[in-house]
Amino acid sequence: MTENSVTTVHVAVYDTLADWEIGFLTASVNSPAWHRTPGRFRIRTVSAGTEPVTTAGGLRVLPDLPLDELSPGDSAMLVLPGNDLFPTPAYAPYVAKAREFRAAGVPVAAICGATGALAMAGMLDDHEHTSNAAAFLDSLGYAGGKLYRDKPAVNDRGLITGKAQAPVEFARAVFAELGIYEPAVLDSWYKLYGRQDAAGYYELMGA
Repeated sequence: MTENSVTTVHVAVYDTLADWEIGFLTASVNSPAWHRTPGRFRIRTVSAGTEPVTTAGGLRVLPDLPLDELSPGDSAMLVLPGNDLFPTPAYAPYVAKAREFRAAGVPVAAICGATGALAMAGMLDDHEHTSNAAAFLDSLGYAGGKLYRDKPAVNDRGLITGKAQAPVEFARAVFAELGIYEPAVLDSWYKLYGRQDAAGYYELMGA
């Protein structure tokens, strides 16, 4: 397999990143188990700087790539985990990169505080979306309230948003957008992890 045959999903990493919100997503994208095309997808981390960052759970992560070197043409998706930085200027480079991705037609997936950053930047004003709660986004003074949907995760034209309390549904929306799994396999995956139904495990084992 050549380097060019690998499809990369970029995950933004920064101090205060909410580890638990992307665990299902990163583990499954980076693992070939049950993938439609085993070995096609991989995760790479990207950050505004090159120094290690510390997640909310205290894990130290060394970014694979600086944000200014990331081109939408080299990525299948930009994932923005929840964080405490979104109301500050420190998060501006990530919003700018998200805009660049969307302008190029490349999907962006944001969860928890990252949805707040996109809301503040006006990026949710013309897309159906969700977040931790409607009141959370309303408190930020955004103009997209009419398109808020009280669902665990929403995908509107390649812009995926998710609630902090719904990491499994957020991951499922990402997998569906990327086409990582056959639909029946994705249903079994969600049956196991989303509904805690052991039947999903046996279905996956037989897939």
